[in-house]
Amino acid sequence: MKNRYLLLTVAIFSVLVIGCANAEKKTSGETVVFDLTISDDATPAVVERILQYQEKPIKAIKFNKGTYHFYPDKGYEKFAYISNHGDLMVNTPFPLEHFKNITIDGQGSTFIFHGVMIPFFIVNSENIMVKNLSIDWQDSFHSEGLIVANNVKNKTFDMQISDEYPYEIRNGQIYFIKEYYEHTLGQSILYDPKRKAIAFNTEAYTGITTFKTATTSHNTNNINYKYIVDKRDLEYKYLGKENRLFVEELKPGLVRVHGHGKKLPPVGLILSMKGTQGFNRTSPAFKITHVNGFNGENINIHHAGGMGLIAENSSDLILDCFNVTPSQGRMVSTTADATHFVGCRGKVVLKNCTFNNQLDDASNVHGTYQKIVDILGPNKLGVRMMHHQQKGFVIAQPNDTIGLVRLEKSFFPYGSLTVKDIKYINNRYQIIAFNETLPKELEVGDLIENLSAYPNLLVQNCTISNNRARGLLLSNPKNTVIEDNVFSTEMEALLLPVESSFWFESGNATNVVIKNNTFIDCQHSGFNKGVIRLVTDDNNEHIAFRNIIISNNTFKQFDNLILEVSNTDGLKFEKNVISNSETFPQLNPENPIVKIEKSKNLEFSDNENNGNATDFFEPDYK
Repeated sequence: MKNRYLLLTVAIFSVLVIGCANAEKKTSGETVVFDLTISDDATPAVVERILQYQEKPIKAIKFNKGTYHFYPDKGYEKFAYISNHGDLMVNTPFPLEHFKNITIDGQGSTFIFHGVMIPFFIVNSENIMVKNLSIDWQDSFHSEGLIVANNVKNKTFDMQISDEYPYEIRNGQIYFIKEYYEHTLGQSILYDPKRKAIAFNTEAYTGITTFKTATTSHNTNNINYKYIVDKRDLEYKYLGKENRLFVEELKPGLVRVHGHGKKLPPVGLILSMKGTQGFNRTSPAFKITHVNGFNGENINIHHAGGMGLIAENSSDLILDCFNVTPSQGRMVSTTADATHFVGCRGKVVLKNCTFNNQLDDASNVHGTYQKIVDILGPNKLGVRMMHHQQKGFVIAQPNDTIGLVRLEKSFFPYGSLTVKDIKYINNRYQIIAFNETLPKELEVGDLIENLSAYPNLLVQNCTISNNRARGLLLSNPKNTVIEDNVFSTEMEALLLPVESSFWFESGNATNVVIKNNTFIDCQHSGFNKGVIRLVTDDNNEHIAFRNIIISNNTFKQFDNLILEVSNTDGLKFEKNVISNSETFPQLNPENPIVKIEKSKNLEFSDNENNGNATDFFEPDYK
């Protein structure tokens, strides 16, 4: 077993060393230095010089230390499909497209953005380094309100809103007004201002229920669609819904909310609101697409209207001291994941990072499932992207290996093909030609995944806490090492899923080492789930996860349930220490430490239990 640890860790570190050597290749071009004379709006000067790159090559861009503001008005504009975000025309001061071997060094500067912008738009490039800078927004993409009163009889709660969050009330609906942007109450969650973290048992109170079933419709059930329709897409998502809430102003800065369907939020907590899903992810700090070699070093992201970093179809990505933390007294840092990797390969390394107070996972690593909708010839398929937030994603490139998946038979591919070419028809539909003849058993309705587009993943010496949702959400069938980290999350610290029917995020988990981590009061938002979970969203008996090692970890939990295992073949849980933190009251004291379903070849040894659980396993587990 020690040899297995060593092999996995050495494999990832070997790739890391090679990557670092490549990052230091000699480059040619000019070193461009910007100073504080452009600080009021640095956008036009930066864009002008970057757009001259082909004629006047650049090897480095440096900023004299200071604070620089960036506005969208003179930013470079381009339409972009962005995984797990809205698809929109974006403005950016750093349009790095077809760049090679360039370093951007803030030298300790702070970049403050205004409105809907993507600070770093990096596409079709190679060997890019960004380092030594902080990213923030003048006005946040979320808003916060202090709960000052609630009335159970009238089913209302009152919220004090500071001048930092200007608002209007239109036809009983509240809109928060920003520079170049506005949002509704929308998606929401409670923060505890004393802990500056997600409130204990927030699921009993939030999200605030903003919609209900529409009361009037006529003949809508008779609308027929020839092809598959994604009812989550923006043109369909409000069908059959109407506003549930009514908001009134009691006096300037004090509003009363009527119509919430859950428990009323407790007095003293802060409600974070970020607007309606589908419209509230417009401005990730880094968009990285088709980039081979990216290093982010000594970066602080204090806010973004979406993710801190979204990487798609890229390889060899190293984030070292890449931190996501709130500023300006806000409860929230980024309004979505701190980092997110879709269809990435080579290596992904997160080390010495802090991911705090973001409104989604610290990191999500996965591929995509696309559905076969047409068999167009002996070696040609038409495939459809199934989830609307993955529009425009090109699943493969020539010579990639594509797995053919039929989930009712197995979570693993029943066959594979190599890509000859791929034609992008539209944001949902692509035609793929293969080098081989299609197998006879292939059927319309099967799924494909790109087996070449998963990384060797290392997450090391990171702190992940105070955020909404999970720590790490990993669907990675390559090699994964998670070591020496601290997790304190309101949902799972580690979720290893197969999400095949809703998100259509491909990948399972094999060869995973989870060692020497500390888990503190995870799952405190109210879900009855484990700290570490291996689950599928398909109710079948097939194996999805293999070769999982969880060892030498410390669990300091207020509740009992540590590990949920399903659809797993080969797991070792050993030398872990479990204790009760007594930070919060237990929500589910009847739980054991471990729940197991549809799994085999599991080993549990040398674990130390100092917690309150009566049972290590469920009583009927054999």
